[in-house]
Amino acid sequence: MPGENDRALARDVFIYDLRDFDTLLGGLVPTAGVTNANFYAMVDIIIDILPPGPFFLQDENGETIAQDAQPLLPGRYFVVADGTAKETAEPALNRAMSFQSTRTNNEFRDRVRERDGRCVVTKEENIGREFNLWGGFEAVHIFPLAYLHQWNTQGWSQQITILPSTRPLGTINSDGYKIICFQPDRKRIAGTSLDDRLLQDPQRPLDTLLRWHFRQAVLANMKGAGEPNPEYDFPPGSDMMGEIQSGPKAAERMEFELFNRLANYMLGGVDADEEDKDEDKHDGNVSDKG
Repeated sequence: MPGENDRALARDVFIYDLRDFDTLLGGLVPTAGVTNANFYAMVDIIIDILPPGPFFLQDENGETIAQDAQPLLPGRYFVVADGTAKETAEPALNRAMSFQSTRTNNEFRDRVRERDGRCVVTKEENIGREFNLWGGFEAVHIFPLAYLHQWNTQGWSQQITILPSTRPLGTINSDGYKIICFQPDRKRIAGTSLDDRLLQDPQRPLDTLLRWHFRQAVLANMKGAGEPNPEYDFPPGSDMMGEIQSGPKAAERMEFELFNRLANYMLGGVDADEEDKDEDKHDGNVSDKG
């Protein structure tokens, strides 16, 4: 079962305030493609300077780290500022795989499959597409449905009607839509870029959504000890609800599941038959992967 600090186990980059060597502000697994400039941008997300002001980074030898394209090296790094560097209070929003089958989710899944036909991150083509075989390919929301309230109140719903430019501008973290891996890179994709076919597609996700997703990934993986990894593997007969309730951040995860279901109701995506099927699937604890 995943533990509280699993995200921190593989770290070999650690971040401190120069005035406080005992308080860990965060850390990172420096996979391929992470540059010093990328590191500055990510550190800026996970810390607050009080009172507000600029900062720079030093290594263990007291050398100032330039904001350049050199690869980030393992080691301890120190935030240098007139104020004090503190871990930001901005939370990483909970994310979890949904096992719910609804009209809304199914329509979303089918449209993503039709648009992409592959994984746009690994660029792996689905050779079983013509036979409707989608094992190993998951359609996921960048902005989870559970946060429908934030989606509406923060203006995201208005932005989604604006067609993006068909010319990629390289504005995701100002670094060419680079893929950053925050854990050991099993797929060997770190440092590559998003699939250009997706970036040229007029129906692709907006840059602002991709930036939001990147910011959430930084908060979840780099801030402090990192967010706990939720359990997703529930074999038939296992007590899914019991495992969630005994796991880390149980209340937040249960709230996420509740609001995820509520969002589907509000979007008109659930009928009685589908809800019955969904409850049956939860009873059996089987995830439908398409």
